[in-house]
Amino acid sequence: MTRLVRTELLKLKTMRVTYGLAFAAAVVTLLFAALEATRAGRQVAPISTARGLETVTTATGVGMILAAILGVLLSSGEYRHTSASLTYLATPRRGRVLTGKATAAALAGLVYGMIAGLVATGTAFVFIAAHHDHITLGTGTLVAHVAGAGLGAALLAAVGVAVGSLIRAQVPGIVGVLVWCLVIESILGGTVTAIRPYLPYTAATTLAGTRLGAGAFGPGYSVSDQHALPFALAAAALAVLGGLLALIAARTTVRHDVT
Repeated sequence: MTRLVRTELLKLKTMRVTYGLAFAAAVVTLLFAALEATRAGRQVAPISTARGLETVTTATGVGMILAAILGVLLSSGEYRHTSASLTYLATPRRGRVLTGKATAAALAGLVYGMIAGLVATGTAFVFIAAHHDHITLGTGTLVAHVAGAGLGAALLAAVGVAVGSLIRAQVPGIVGVLVWCLVIESILGGTVTAIRPYLPYTAATTLAGTRLGAGAFGPGYSVSDQHALPFALAAAALAVLGGLLALIAARTTVRHDVT
């Protein structure tokens, strides 16, 4: 298994899209964090307060979505570039290949999430210094936000691998991830609030300290006082989702012959 993971990590290192998505995660997170900081004191709490600062340091959702897209690309790319045959000839046990891809994607997703967390926190510090305010969140909380963003992105990247293996096509897989996170989940979370804590993208953002609804887009965006899932339960729910999708893929599409 170690050899498989190292092989998949080598693939990620040689893919330009890996670095492009990481750069996009940093830039877009910077943009969203800056927008949240400029809203502080008007639409949301001032950045000088713990709640206002939290809205900036936890603006890491885009990095998580891009990590999921990387997972889709890693698994579905085998079929687009017709390299799946060679991969499965080298390792006939296709379930092991899928596990290796999920592990490698999770490691890369961890980096994406932490990049997003560090960029968001750094942006918050810049605005705090510019306004001569004090940092109202403790070091432990800030570190937890960054680590939670890393874990959330890692789990979503593994889910992305399962999605890509299930669909076996890059464009539909990427579109599916974007539509779910940006549209479907936002609408579901905004209209059926009872299920909001259990939605995968929402659960991932709460790992980074984001309040329910604050990581949504469009009509689903709203800061709710509804309780999020406990940290361990949210992480477990994402892991179970990824495992379930991977199991379905392993028993269906991954079994199909490739050319």
